[in-house]
This record gives sequence, structure tokens and C-alpha cells, in this order.
Amino acid sequence: MSLAASFSKHRLNFKFEAGTSRGILKSKDSYFLKVWDDQNPHCTGLGEAGPLKGLSPDYGQVSGYMKDLCSLIGSFKIPACHEEIWGLVDQIVSPEAPSVRFALECALIDLINGGQKILFEGNFTKGKQTVPINGLVWMGSFEFMKEQVDRKIAEGYQCIKIKIGAIDFDQECALLDYIRTNYRADISLRVDANGAFTAENITTKLSVLAPFNLHSIEQPVMPGQMELIKKICAISPVPIAFDEELIGVNQPGERQKLLSYAQPQFIVLKPTLLGGLKAASDWIGLAEDLGIGWWITSALESNVGLNALAQFTANANPGIAQGLGTGKLFHNNVPPDHLVLEAGYMKYQR
Repeated sequence: MSLAASFSKHRLNFKFEAGTSRGILKSKDSYFLKVWDDQNPHCTGLGEAGPLKGLSPDYGQVSGYMKDLCSLIGSFKIPACHEEIWGLVDQIVSPEAPSVRFALECALIDLINGGQKILFEGNFTKGKQTVPINGLVWMGSFEFMKEQVDRKIAEGYQCIKIKIGAIDFDQECALLDYIRTNYRADISLRVDANGAFTAENITTKLSVLAPFNLHSIEQPVMPGQMELIKKICAISPVPIAFDEELIGVNQPGERQKLLSYAQPQFIVLKPTLLGGLKAASDWIGLAEDLGIGWWITSALESNVGLNALAQFTANANPGIAQGLGTGKLFHNNVPPDHLVLEAGYMKYQR
């Protein structure tokens, strides 16, 4: 009852030109990992590694990591529980390959649960629980972003997330003003600067943003500026959420030191970038011990990765809107497609 594995590459094609802080995306590569018992190849577990250019430490190296994984995994027996899965992943995959770790974790959990793509059985997968999500507004012209805002709110989203720092700041503020002027005050607004602000202008920018009553601002400055971000977390009139700041912080002691020192109000967890579900769980536990809020965000995964993330997120009992994608971004997405959106909530439909 030893393990076996194989992987394949799949290029996902966007339905539109997706504007991000790192340019326009028209396609994105994902790598699908299958694992099975070498005595029973008919039952397989499936996972996805979907690294992001400019963010993922393993971008451009996934094929090599996957080949090593498939070669090494035959020396191991099928794990019996999650704890054994975490230990096996630590032995096979480097912390420098977070998307591959995520893929292997998900594939192994799927396998030991019978290969039915049910990783976390519970009220969510039974259709009895929903997960609130934010409506993401893609970057573009003022009119394009305004149209997205109107559509998202009409669809019932209670939380809207807007990328800022890419177009003219005055136009971005005009968009926030439009929302606050024309829609209910209880619409929650998140903004994500992706490190666009500097030590010289961040205090002014935050002061300008404060009157819009924002839920939070993600990663206002580039990561690694510890003294600056600690100061900003302490004095900002807008709650600060760490995102890219968490990437590459792999050791428990390093995580504790980062959050204890800087004391952000929130952390944003992308398992594909942080090293998988175990890493995300560890971040959640640490954040809750320190009184720091959190939410989980997908990172342009296909339905394979999104299915796993949605189940994991529901299992973590989230208290606020999460950042899960919709699965409707790509022309050539893949099964399973069990996720349904209704009025800003994600449901699982068998």
C-alpha cells in the first residue's frame, strides 16, 4: 500500500483581460497532482498547484518540484490522518514550494477520504452552511470599475473589495465616494494597495481614505519594512491587513515574531502562497491568540483548488466575508464545479 503520483500542466484562459497590480492576465498555468495507492489506482486524490508570477516563491519551478515529488512519494505509505499528511508533506516538499505543498496536502486528504473531492465533510458540503465572500472589483478605468461595483451590489454582495494604487488615486477615491454616496452605509468596503504606497506618502493617503469608513486596507506598503509597518499599524485610521507580508514566513517562531511585533488588525491567508492548509491553520491559531482578525483568499485557482479552499474555509468557521473566487473566470475551467454563488454567499451543491 505505497503511494504513487503523477502530474499534468493545464493553461487556464481568462474570459476577459484581468487587470491586477502586476499587469494584465490573459492566461495562467496550473499543475494538477494525482496521488493513489499503487495497489488501487482507481481511487485517486487530486490537488492543484497554481503559482502566481511575481508572488509565488516556486513560480517557474513547479515542474521540477513535481517531478521530485513523484519520484520520492513511492517510498511512503498512505497516511491515515491529517497529522500524518502534514508530516509526509514536510518530508517530501520544501517550504520554498508553497503551491506544491498545497497541492500535495489536498491530494492526500482527498485520497484518504475516498477520492470524492470531499476534503472536509460537514454542513457546507451537505448544503446546510454558506460562506460570505467579498465581491472583487477588477482593475481598469473608472467606468469599468464603477460598472463592476454596481453589478456586485445589485447581486447582493455585502462586502466589496477594490484594488487601489494602480490608476489615479483621485479617481480611486472618487469611486469610493460614489459607493458611499449612492449605496447603504452598511456596505463593507475593503481596499488592497498591493504595496503601492511609500514611507513618504502613506500617512497622507490613509488620512484621505479614512472618511470612507473602510473595513481595512491590505498591504499598504511593500513587505519587509518592519519599523514602518509597525508604526502604521499603530496609528492608521484605517485597519491594516497583512497579505504579501506573510509570504515566505515559514517557521512558527518567525510568524509569532512578525505578528507580535507589528500587531496588524487583520491577516489575509492565501494557502497557495503560504504553504498550504496546515500553514493557514497555524496562522489562524496564532492570529486568534493575539486578537488579530483573518480571512482566507483564493489565488486564481481552478475549480480544483477553489473547491478545496471553500471546504477548508467553511470548516474554519469564518466570522467575516472571505476572499474566495467564483470559479467563473476561465473559459476552460475543470471539474469539480460544485460551488454556487447566491447574494454574496458561496454554497456547495452536489
